[in-house]
Amino acid sequence: MSMRSIPGIHSHGKTDLPVLKPFNARAAGEADDLLFSRWLVSIPGYVWFMAIIGLVVGPQFAWAATSYTYSDALEALVKWMPFIVKSGFLFNVLISFFAMLIGTFLGVILGLMQISPNRFIKVPAQIITQTFRNSPWLVLLFIVLLALPFEMTIAGVTIRIPDWMKAVFGLCLPIMANIAEIVRGAVQSVPSGQWEASESLAFTRQQTLWQIILPQCFRRMIPPWMNWYAILTMATPLCSLLGVEEIITLSRQAIEAENNRPELLVPFYGFALLIFFAYCYPIARATLALERRFAVKL
Repeated sequence: MSMRSIPGIHSHGKTDLPVLKPFNARAAGEADDLLFSRWLVSIPGYVWFMAIIGLVVGPQFAWAATSYTYSDALEALVKWMPFIVKSGFLFNVLISFFAMLIGTFLGVILGLMQISPNRFIKVPAQIITQTFRNSPWLVLLFIVLLALPFEMTIAGVTIRIPDWMKAVFGLCLPIMANIAEIVRGAVQSVPSGQWEASESLAFTRQQTLWQIILPQCFRRMIPPWMNWYAILTMATPLCSLLGVEEIITLSRQAIEAENNRPELLVPFYGFALLIFFAYCYPIARATLALERRFAVKL
């Protein structure tokens, strides 16, 4: 009796199914591509050079017929720059920091709830996650800013809720949902053999999760977490549509204080673009560096 031919060993397989490939996690919800960070880092240097040239040279043609010169516009920008940065952009950073902090805390809890074997915990967590994950951020901001009161009275003490804090609550909701998906995807990407091995050692589910599974997931979650922080920071100018005083709102106020000259639009908003890029580009570079460092190597 002849030996049976095994595809992939004695002969070439017709498909890739007989081939044992290295484990590569691509669980649903895991931000393995880091699209924003990859896009930001992959932009060629000449694109940024051409953009700067356009911002510098372009306004010259528009101002040729006016008495307001390029040096006047730059002088106005320099005059308002401390106000725009200290009272404006720092609020953007503050909003993004607290929104990421609260969203991460709630997202980890929501993500762990999604992997619960109890349906009464798992299903509501999935509904909440998908609801906020697929809702427009601006709509959530409108709902939160209009629904939350301007002040609350607790035990006779009146506590005011500033607009920027409402913006934090509004932005932390989509971040919570996306962080929950990162946690869920990272946990489910761990090979099932880890769970089986811990079960054979009489570990409880809680011990397995906190002592074996989550330590392996932590490194995998750092790059997508940083990627979402960069996205969140870039989304904070949405708060200007609702009257929150941040860099875009204060830039508009500064332009109004300079008699609403149209020549100021490019310098002021170009500076806002530049400062956001200077803040988010290093985060994008660090995200990809950490992804390469913490990649699973087999």
